[in-house]
This record gives sequence, C-alpha cells and structure tokens, in this order.
Amino acid sequence: MTDASRITIHIVSSVDGIIAKQDNSVSWFETTDVYEKGVAGEDVDVAGFMKTIDCFVMGSRTYEHALELSRQYGWAYGDVPVVVVSARSLPVERHSVELYYGDLHTLVNDRIRPRYKNTWVAGGAELCKSFLRLKLADEIRISILPIILGKGLLFLDGLGLEQPLHLKNTTAYRNGMVELWYEIKK
Repeated sequence: MTDASRITIHIVSSVDGIIAKQDNSVSWFETTDVYEKGVAGEDVDVAGFMKTIDCFVMGSRTYEHALELSRQYGWAYGDVPVVVVSARSLPVERHSVELYYGDLHTLVNDRIRPRYKNTWVAGGAELCKSFLRLKLADEIRISILPIILGKGLLFLDGLGLEQPLHLKNTTAYRNGMVELWYEIKK
C-alpha cells in the first residue's frame, strides 16, 4: 500500500455488533439518544467529507438494499464510482455503478489502487471479512449506534483471523453514536 491509496472498511453497528436486522430494516439507525459532550451533527461537514471518498465497493445484498433505500431517500453515493462485487446479474441504474465478479486481489491492485486515493468498502459482512482475510484493507471505521439489537447479521462473526489494530481516533456524537477508527497493522 502506498500513501496515495487507502482502503477503508466502514460499517454501522449496534453495540452488540449487529449490522443488519433480520428484516433488513434501518429504522434502528435513527436514535433519539442525546450525549451532551458529543459533536453535533451540524458541526460535521458530511458533504465535504463524502467528497474525499472517490470509490465505494459493496456486495450484492448491500447494493440491493441501497437501491431500495434510494427510492425513498435518494442515491446516497452521488456520482462517485461504486463497484458491486457479485456473481449475480443485478440491475445497474446509474452510470457510476459497475458490477465486478472475480479475484479481489485483481480488483484492488489492478483497478482500485491505481485509480482511487480513498476507497470505502461499505458492506456487506462477507465482503468486509474477505477484504480482512486477504489483507486488502488499510483501516476500519465502525460507527456504533446506542442500541442492542439482540439478533441479526453480525459484522465479524466467524472471521477466523486474529488481526492487531491501532486506534487512530474516536469521535462521540451528540446522538450517542461513537465512531472508532482503526488502522490495520500489517
């Protein structure tokens, strides 16, 4: 990895490590919690931050869920390139979306790293675990929401890999969400 290219795994999780409810609903993303010492949403330049990401990579189920949510909330990724890793044939409704089926080393080393400086793997769990197992990711950002879901899809269950991390930063938000930002030790 060079300083010119960074691949970040980003996941939103409950306190108990669940990233998706069994019914795939995202209502749990909306929290009414208040943490007075936290950073307020209006103090965060989300649009400016999103402009720093030049590519997203996601699995097929995450993509299908993003498509479904886009019907109500709009396409969250704008015109930023999105690579969907899938062996299935999926609808491509935007010029910025590309389907990919093949070796992840080839995808990362031949296509992503030479083109993009800041790539985010936005799910799902299996794709994130593959990136970790193959040592293709440089960092992990976990946004933990103030809720225990009890059951659903776990982020890192069955990873089968011990991976040392270095804590780069933490941010607590006024809505009770905490972001943990780790560098993956190589």
